[in-house]
Amino acid sequence: MGARHALPVSLLVCRPRAQPRVWHPHQRPRLVFVLTVPSPGPVRRRAMASPAAGDVLIVGRKEMKSLQQSGSLKGSLSAEEQLSLISSCTNLAEAVEGVVHIQECVPENLDLKRKIFAQLDSIVDDRVVLSSSSSCLLPSKLFTGLAHVKQCIVAHPVNPPYYIPLVELVPHPETSPATVDRTHALMRKIGQSPVRVLKEIDGFVLNRLQYAIISEAWRLVEEGIVSPSDLDLVMSDGLGMRYAFIGPLETMHLNAEGMLSYCDRYSEGMKRVLKSFGSIPEFSGATVEKVNQAMCKKVPADPEHLAARREWRDECLKRLAKLKRQMQPQ
Repeated sequence: MGARHALPVSLLVCRPRAQPRVWHPHQRPRLVFVLTVPSPGPVRRRAMASPAAGDVLIVGRKEMKSLQQSGSLKGSLSAEEQLSLISSCTNLAEAVEGVVHIQECVPENLDLKRKIFAQLDSIVDDRVVLSSSSSCLLPSKLFTGLAHVKQCIVAHPVNPPYYIPLVELVPHPETSPATVDRTHALMRKIGQSPVRVLKEIDGFVLNRLQYAIISEAWRLVEEGIVSPSDLDLVMSDGLGMRYAFIGPLETMHLNAEGMLSYCDRYSEGMKRVLKSFGSIPEFSGATVEKVNQAMCKKVPADPEHLAARREWRDECLKRLAKLKRQMQPQ
C-alpha cells in the first residue's frame, strides 16, 4: 500500500471462533471492518496510527463488559473471549488476506468510499464479499467499474446496530445471488435481521419509510394541527409501541378479518386522507425554529445533555431488544 494510495482508515479484524472444516482451505475465518481515523493533516500509512484504533478497542471493551453484566451480550462466548478475537491493523493488504467478508464503515462520503473499494478491488480474490454500511448511497454509484462487482453489496445496519438488528441488503445490478445469500446467512449467524431489497432505490426501504413519517410529522406541526411534543408522543406511545413487534402490513391484517377485509373496509378512507397530504416540506424557516425550541426544552442541544439522552435511549433499546428475544414469534 504505497503512500499515494494511503487512506484515512484503520482496520479492525474479527476472527470468529469456528471449526476449521467449516471454511474453505484457502480462507481464514475472518471479518474486516474498515473504519475512519481522524487526522489533522495529510495521512500517511504510519499516520493511520493505532491510537485511534486502540480507542475503538477500549470503547468496545467497556461496552462489551457492560453488556455482559446486564445479560445483553450476544453469542455464546464471554466478553473477554470475544475481545480476544478482535485486533487492529493499519495495513490494508495484510488485514484482508484470506478474509471472507469486508464491511466498510466510513462516513457517507462517496469519493472516500469509492477510493476504499477501488483499493480493496485491487487486492482481494474472487471469494471475499465486499460490503458497504452506507445508509443512502446507491450500489450503482459505489461499485460500478470494479472488477469484483459481483461480490459487492450494501449491508446497511441501523443505529445502534447492537440493539436494533435490522440490516438492509441492497445489491448492485450485477451482484451475484450467491453474494446476497452469503451475506444474508452471515448476518443471521451473528444475530442480525437481514432483509433483501430486491433492487436498488434511493433511500433503500428503511429511510423511505422514515422520511415519509418525518415529512407528514413536519406538515402536521407546520399547519398547526399538533404541537411538536404531542407529535412525538403519538409515535412513542402509539404507533411506535405497536410497530416494535409487528409491521404496518401485519397490523392491517390483524385490525380486520385479514388483509382483504381491511382493504375492503378502509381503502376509501385511506385514499381520502392520503389525497390531503401536502407538498414536501422545506424543513426551514419558522417551523424549524418552533420544532427546535420544543426539542431543546426537552433536551438542551449541548453535548452533555445530548449524550445523556442518547445513553438513556440506548438503555431503553437494550431492554426492548432483550424483551423481543424473550417474546419469540409464534
